[in-house]
Amino acid sequence: MILNKDTAKKTAALLLQIKAIKLQPNEPFTWASGWKSPIYCDNRTALSFPEIRTYIKENLVKIIEQEYGKPDVIAGVATGAIAIGILVAQQLNVPFVYVRPEPKSHGRKNQVEGYLEKNKNIVVIEDLISTGKSSLNAVKALQEEGANVKGMVAIFSYGFDIARENFKEANVKLHTLSNYDYLLEQSLDNNYITEKELETLKQWREDPSDWKQ
Repeated sequence: MILNKDTAKKTAALLLQIKAIKLQPNEPFTWASGWKSPIYCDNRTALSFPEIRTYIKENLVKIIEQEYGKPDVIAGVATGAIAIGILVAQQLNVPFVYVRPEPKSHGRKNQVEGYLEKNKNIVVIEDLISTGKSSLNAVKALQEEGANVKGMVAIFSYGFDIARENFKEANVKLHTLSNYDYLLEQSLDNNYITEKELETLKQWREDPSDWKQ
C-alpha cells in the first residue's frame, strides 16, 4: 500500500536518478530466477548518496510512526535491508536485529541475529518486494522467536499479484515508499521511456515469468 503519492513519485525519481533502478525494455536483464526482465532494481545503491538515503530513512520512519507507532524493535531482512534498517532503528532510537534467509549451519545456528526478547512489537524493513516469499520467510522466523510482527515497510515493490496474495494469506501488512506503477508514471513524465516502451513494461508486469521481449 502507498500512503503518499508525492513520496512515491519522488522516491521513484531518486532511484532512477542514481540508477538504483534501471529500465531496459529493449535489452532485458536476466534475474537469478531465470526471468527475463526489462527492469533491474538495486536499492543498496542509495546508501552511497547521503541525501537520498536520508530521504528514504525519514520517510520509512514516517510510515512506521503513522501506521504502527513506535515499535520495540526494528528488524532488517538480510542482506539488502540491513543498512537502511539500522538507519531507521537509529532514528527511532530502538534496538535492531536482522534476519538471515536461513539459519547458519554452524555456531549458534541463528536465523535472527541480535538480541531479541520475546513478545516485542517489531516492524520489519525490506528494500524490495518481488513475490514476497523471502520477505515473509523473515517474518515467520521472527514469529518463531516469539516476536509480535506488526507489519513490513519496504522501499519499492514490483506490485505483483502473487505478492499481494502472499501477504494477504500471511496476514502481514505491507507499506512501500514507491511501486512499479508510480515508477512508470515518473519514468514517462521525465522522458526516461517512450509510450511504446511503457506498453512493454506494463506487459511484463502482467506475466513476468512467461514474458518474451
